[in-house]
Formats: sequence, C-alpha cells, structure tokens
Amino acid sequence: MAILSPDVRRGAIARIVLIFLLAALGLWIVFSFLPALIWAVVIAVAIDPLVQRTEARFSRPHPNLVAAGFTAAFAILVLAPIAFGVAQGAREAHDILTWVAAARTHGVPPPTWIAELPFGSSELAGWWQANLADPAAADSFFAHLTGATMMARTQLIGIGLIHRSVIFAFTCLTLFFLIRDRDTIVAQFRVMSARMLGPTGERIGHQALLSVRGTIDGLVLVGIGEGIVMTIVYFVLGVPHPILLGIATAIAAMIPFGAALMFAIGALMLLGQGAVGAAIAVAAIGLGVVFVADHFLRPVLIGGATRLPFLWVLIGILGGVETMGLLGLFVGPATMAVLVMLWREGVEGKPTVPVA
Repeated sequence: MAILSPDVRRGAIARIVLIFLLAALGLWIVFSFLPALIWAVVIAVAIDPLVQRTEARFSRPHPNLVAAGFTAAFAILVLAPIAFGVAQGAREAHDILTWVAAARTHGVPPPTWIAELPFGSSELAGWWQANLADPAAADSFFAHLTGATMMARTQLIGIGLIHRSVIFAFTCLTLFFLIRDRDTIVAQFRVMSARMLGPTGERIGHQALLSVRGTIDGLVLVGIGEGIVMTIVYFVLGVPHPILLGIATAIAAMIPFGAALMFAIGALMLLGQGAVGAAIAVAAIGLGVVFVADHFLRPVLIGGATRLPFLWVLIGILGGVETMGLLGLFVGPATMAVLVMLWREGVEGKPTVPVA
C-alpha cells in the first residue's frame, strides 16, 4: 500500500473541504427552489413511460416537441381544475357576502333541519342561537370577514399565490429540460452512482423509481377514481356544485383520510337544505369508498411496487406530509422503500433486486 506524502494528503483534504463548501453553498443558493426541482423529478419519473411510448410510436420525434407537449399537458392538467374552482368561487362570492350582510343586520334563525338531526340537535341549536340568530352576535361572529383583518388576509393570500406561481413556473421549466435531456441525465447519474456507491447505487435508483410510480398509482389514480365515484354520488343525491366538490374530493383523497373532509362538507350542504337522509347517505357511501380504496386498492398498488408492508407505506406517507407537505406524499414512501431494501440486504447478506 502506497504511503502518501504530507503534501499529497494536504492537497486531498483541501479538495474534499472545497467540494464540501461548494456543495453547501450551492444547496443554500437553490434551497428555495428545491421543492420545484423535486416536484419536477417526481413528475418526470411518473410520466417517463408515456414519454417512451410516444417516442417509440412517432419514431423518435424532436426532443423539444416531446418535452414541450408533455410540459404543456401537465400545466393544463393542474391549472384547469384551479381555474374552474376559481370561477365557481367567484360566482358564489356575491351570494355569500349578501348572506353574511343580511345575517349581520337581521340575524339568521336556526334552520328547521337542526331539529331533525338524530343526535346533537340541542347543542347545535344552542350554538346557532347564541352566535347567529341575534344580529349583534352575528355581527361579532362575522366581524373578521371585513375591515383591516380581511385586507391583511387578502394580502397574505396574494403573496402566497405569487410565490406558488413562481414555483409552479419553475417546476414546468425544470420538467421541460428533464424530459428533453432524460437520456443524458440518466447516463450521468448512473456513472456517478457507480463510482460513489457501486452496484448498490443502481439498485437504490431503480427502487426509488418504482416506489415513486407505485405511490402515484396508489395515491393519484385511486384518488381520481374516488373523486369520479363521489361526483356521481353528489349528482344523484343533489349536493350543490357536484363537479367542484368532486374535484376537491379527488385532490383530498390523494392524502390518506383527506376525502372525509369533503364528504363532511357535502353532507353539511345537504343538511343546510334539510335533506338529512341524503346527507347520511353521502357520508356512508363516502366512508365505504374510502374503506375499499385504503384497505384493498392502495396496499396492492403501493405495497406491490415498494415491497413494503402497508403500515410502513402509511408511515412514509404521513411522515412525509408532516415534514415536506404534499411533496412528502411521494418522497416519503420512496425513502422508506430504499431504507427497507438496504435493511433487507444487510440482514440477508445478498443484493435485493427490485421487482418492476
């Protein structure tokens, strides 16, 4: 074994320190854009099979056209439901403000459906009487919707929307380059992972890709399915704005237990119309749909790709959401899958080959 001279050792240490400092500086510079970069990677991984099929079908069209087409499709897929929701909200804003103004001036008597509730009717009637029936109480209850408080909240919402718009635009831009230069980027990562981690790097990358795709199938596709089913239920049972509420249900259903909030809103809307039976039906059918999705479909789709027991899938999802927000829905299970793969390799003493 060759013995390095002091000058060579000092030079090697200096290079390592310099690389570490430059990496830390680069991470600090791009820290605000890390969510956009990670989102773009997750989306690129999810749609890569579609990109490959498109290239194979059209005999490898120009990379710029493929990247631009898929990026535009993603942007439309995200922005169209948001635009629809904003339009619906704008239509409802006038009626809501009119109702609030009337409540602050004249009060709102308790609706008749409260007395028909199977339980909690006296408590709800008492709360309504104390907060909304009397004009003075209603004025105090809705005071936060007007004046300086409302202006401050509007400004905060506007700043948040601007920030998220910038992040979304950067995500789309990054997605375009990831799709266009996919082959080059993948080849470079394979070279670096082989040099740094050896054969383990290839297995880690493959397992992470399968986990992200399995999580998207289990969360996004199942969530969309729940939204479609519940939209039909909302239509049949007469829930106001069924399409808007169905879209919201699909989005909320991507988060475990999130769809229950949308079912509750739909049930409350029906209660406001006095349709107690329909409200109970919405809640019961919604809980049934969630039970089937969470106990049968998602364990198969996510657990089959990640090779994780569903308990660890759930921990990865909920822990990821708590630490990283919506991005954690995909990063959390992928991280858990890689850690469990490394654990199994250490216990079994042999490489684990991810199942495609």
